Amino acid sequence: MRKLLLLVGGAVFVDTMFFVALTPLLPDYADKFNLSKAGAGALAAAYPAGALIGGIPSGVATAKFGARPTTVTGLFVIAVTTFVFATGNSIWVLDISRFVQGFGSALAWTAGLAWLVSETPAARRGQTIGTAMATAIVGALFGPVLGGIASIVGEAVAFGAAGLLAVGLALWALTMRGPARSTPQPLTVLLDALRNRRIVVGVWFVALPALFFGTLGVLAPLRLEDLGWTAVAIGSLWLVTAALEAAANPVVGRVSDRVGRLSPMRVSVLAATIVAALLPWPNQAAVLASLVVLGGISFGSFWTPAMSLLTDEAEHRGLEYAYAFALINLAWAPGQALGASGGGALAQVTSDAVPYLLLAVSCLLTFAVLWRSRSSS
Repeated sequence: MRKLLLLVGGAVFVDTMFFVALTPLLPDYADKFNLSKAGAGALAAAYPAGALIGGIPSGVATAKFGARPTTVTGLFVIAVTTFVFATGNSIWVLDISRFVQGFGSALAWTAGLAWLVSETPAARRGQTIGTAMATAIVGALFGPVLGGIASIVGEAVAFGAAGLLAVGLALWALTMRGPARSTPQPLTVLLDALRNRRIVVGVWFVALPALFFGTLGVLAPLRLEDLGWTAVAIGSLWLVTAALEAAANPVVGRVSDRVGRLSPMRVSVLAATIVAALLPWPNQAAVLASLVVLGGISFGSFWTPAMSLLTDEAEHRGLEYAYAFALINLAWAPGQALGASGGGALAQVTSDAVPYLLLAVSCLLTFAVLWRSRSSS
């Protein structure tokens, strides 16, 4: 079990590291290719767009071919597309390679987490998912560092070396025994699951923070650059934010195992409402940076109880774990893509305040719905 947790943790570590590595480099790419906020948002959105397209295929592939081969395939796709991105000289090559990398991410996440949860007792599910998410966030910790290093030594050297880690994990996965195979469920079972209220709540609590992080990942680096921060400074800020998220997630997981999945969600979404409403206004980099950290912690605390809720309901309904994690990709990917591309485009034609305040309103309405349903947690 420990080796499996290390393997799956390593897979999500690599995935989030490459995803977040773009953040400190985004202003440089915007300058190099003369990108508007909408263009920068499109580049940031390519990865989650690929994950969206790969959402259902990743669940089907895991159910049909098994968790281990699907995890291995996803890791190899991430590695190859990372090498392509590292040496790309046009915005189209960068966009396409990020898109395919997102598709590989969907395969690795869905299969890897389904593999892990299938070997985890229900009473420890929240803590185990929280630990895996903490590892993913540690990957997000190193993502800005990788981006900062790439800004100094070059993308080809930094990303190429890091891509070898994905290859190593894929080879390690080939040496491990996969979970027992079962008869694949028809895709209609996945669609029927969306009629379940608690599954819908879990899906929304994956999509909502994705919207926030997609928006924040475009607007905050550009604004911080305007206020005088370098790529290394921006990367350091994301490093601190991810470190605090990583520390919080196993704790949130243990709490959700003991008191229920919805209670920690209520606390997090209320805090997120306040932070999102404050983000548009600072004119000092230090104040904006503080709010970025608080936003990362509050929105980042959604993931673990939401994913635990989805797997609880999957087990209750007899749904393949692979389909449950496919739902997570289907929730995260459009949220992240819409936040990055839509948030950037909306800010360009209006101001940064509009997407941030829309997020604050969404959080407030979500809190109101959860408060009314508090007796069901």
